[in-house]
Amino acid sequence: MNSPVYQTVIIGGGFTGLFTALHLAHEHYPRSVVLIDKNERFCFKPLLYEYFDGEMDSFQVLPRFSELLKGSGVIFVQDAVQSIDLHQREVKLASGNSYNYSNLVLALGSVTTYHHVEGANVNAFAFWTEADAIALERHLRDCLQKAIQTEDVEQRRKLLTVVVVGGGASGVEMAATLADLLPHWYSALGGNSADIRVIILNHGQKILDGDINDPLRPIAETELQKRTIPIEILTGAEATAIHPNTIEYKSNNQVHTVPTYTAIWTAGTSIHPLIQDLAIPQEHRDHHNRPLVTPTMQLLDFPEVFAGGDCAAVQDSSLPPTAQVAYQQGANIARNLKAIALGEELKPAKVNIRGTLLKLGINDAAVNLLNVFEVGGEPAHLIRQATYLTLLPTPIHDFKAATEWVDENIFHQHLDPQDVGKKVVQAVELVGAGVVGVLVARKLLKMLGDEEKS
Repeated sequence: MNSPVYQTVIIGGGFTGLFTALHLAHEHYPRSVVLIDKNERFCFKPLLYEYFDGEMDSFQVLPRFSELLKGSGVIFVQDAVQSIDLHQREVKLASGNSYNYSNLVLALGSVTTYHHVEGANVNAFAFWTEADAIALERHLRDCLQKAIQTEDVEQRRKLLTVVVVGGGASGVEMAATLADLLPHWYSALGGNSADIRVIILNHGQKILDGDINDPLRPIAETELQKRTIPIEILTGAEATAIHPNTIEYKSNNQVHTVPTYTAIWTAGTSIHPLIQDLAIPQEHRDHHNRPLVTPTMQLLDFPEVFAGGDCAAVQDSSLPPTAQVAYQQGANIARNLKAIALGEELKPAKVNIRGTLLKLGINDAAVNLLNVFEVGGEPAHLIRQATYLTLLPTPIHDFKAATEWVDENIFHQHLDPQDVGKKVVQAVELVGAGVVGVLVARKLLKMLGDEEKS
């Protein structure tokens, strides 16, 4: 008879998976923990735009798992999961290795879906990973270089037109970033920035419709027109085909085309194939086919298995697929895993939606704070970056990234140089989130004071 395996395996190193592992380490979890992810680095997706446009470095947005988990006792395995057998409690990897578990955490997130749009999966750029960001930057810079060299007007127009498919939060953030960034890149080459076109192709009649950021639509619509080049928004426009140099879309029962060499797909996600293949009956899944979990984050048929983030749905609860939700669910899963190990009672997960954060270009954003009030412009940009920096994993990584951002954005740009020494001492004393919170508050108060004087 085989002896029992007391080992927790976490599949997926996104917000839910990584923060489950880090909280288990912090709580001195008495069992072995294995975190499996196919990538070498954790991707802090909300700040991937900042990495793409050069506002932040890779160590802040894309830290290595080996660095984040150093000294934690968590075993990191870089490999792709091939199959999950819930009945045998076994995870098989592409390398041929396998892991048995006493508890399993499913944190695989979601994957891009192209809604059967012809050519979308091969001709459109995604924006989920470091590789996606690098590929898109190289392509765009190549288009701009060719545009500056060509005498063909039609060819130049295609090279300088970018179409973002999808008017949700990701599409709005991408379009706003490009509308500030591309003119800067093109002008540096000697081109006319006014020739750049950035278009949002939105199936619905309104951007951000049905999104958690819906209350921020008025601010977003205004700020999108304030970018270095105004963004064109085509509503009621359903993408039907994406070719290497053209996008087709249907509007008012008519087919239209936009000549372009760059289509960026932000129009939806679907359940991860591994979650789709799990031995879970349809009645225990939601309408998106995600497995239902109890308030304690456990699968209905397999209580030894926890699931959170984009790849699960809590019974009788509706939570948006955001970083703050996944982060809090990871902490709750860790607490309940420790409770199981110690024979204690499990507690329902508590998730507090503290507001929404929307990037609207370089040094611009919109923020909804606790559904009480909304902020736009540079103050919102500071709040957004400060909020995300306090979520960066592990205290050491948090402090390193936060203090570098504070040094660049507040010490060097906004505070009196004569007073820097005192501020540095206070920063060291406060550490981490406290540094960011206090300094952002000072910056906001200074801005308000300047407005009052003027």
